[in-house]
Amino acid sequence: MDTEKKQSKWTDEELAASVDTYLKILALEKAGQVVDKAHEQEILQKGALINRSTKSVDFRLQNISFLFVELGLEPNSYPLLANIGSGVAARVGKILAARGVIDLDDYLPTADEETLNRRTQKLREKNLLGEPEGIEKPKKMMVTSTSYARSPRIKAWILDNAKGICEGCNRPGPFELADGSRFLEVHHVKHLANRGSDRRSNAVALCPNCHKRCHHANDKDEFKEHLYENVKRLKRE
Repeated sequence: MDTEKKQSKWTDEELAASVDTYLKILALEKAGQVVDKAHEQEILQKGALINRSTKSVDFRLQNISFLFVELGLEPNSYPLLANIGSGVAARVGKILAARGVIDLDDYLPTADEETLNRRTQKLREKNLLGEPEGIEKPKKMMVTSTSYARSPRIKAWILDNAKGICEGCNRPGPFELADGSRFLEVHHVKHLANRGSDRRSNAVALCPNCHKRCHHANDKDEFKEHLYENVKRLKRE
């Protein structure tokens, strides 16, 4: 019978062991094998996770599934559990990078537009899966002017999801890029400067005209309402 065990901050050793077990289960499932996850968790609890309850181990593996989806990777059969702290998520990300699963730099938020675009392009080329949550409260960073760190994963998803069609006017982007995709820009419906989030539910892909319309037109408020009414994933913040 499982007993409650003293809970404390997860060590790097515990997280690494959890990631390794998760990757083992993922590999076995991809190979078409039936996996006894309870047995794999029991092995963990007899080793690096000896001080963790069965419930705690199960939740941590579900956290890793959630992080896989956030990164656009195919998870194993563990359900997704979103309540993973940003510090733990960052540490798990480093472990995945050390295992060669991801290139961590590709996912790092940045306020530099050129770097954001470069990372966005790399992620788009990976054909990542899922729908990322993004950053609820982007950090303000000082560059030559005030800007906000944005997730290249979110920008990549917004552009891929639009498939070259402006979500404001439903017309194709005005021209083709070198990779054959249509040019669109990502706009945050509630501006980041107004404490808007960098999430799918607050971002749209727009042609340059519609993007400028959101910022400068005398009917920008009406156009914002048009976006909320027609882009179903948007949520008012």
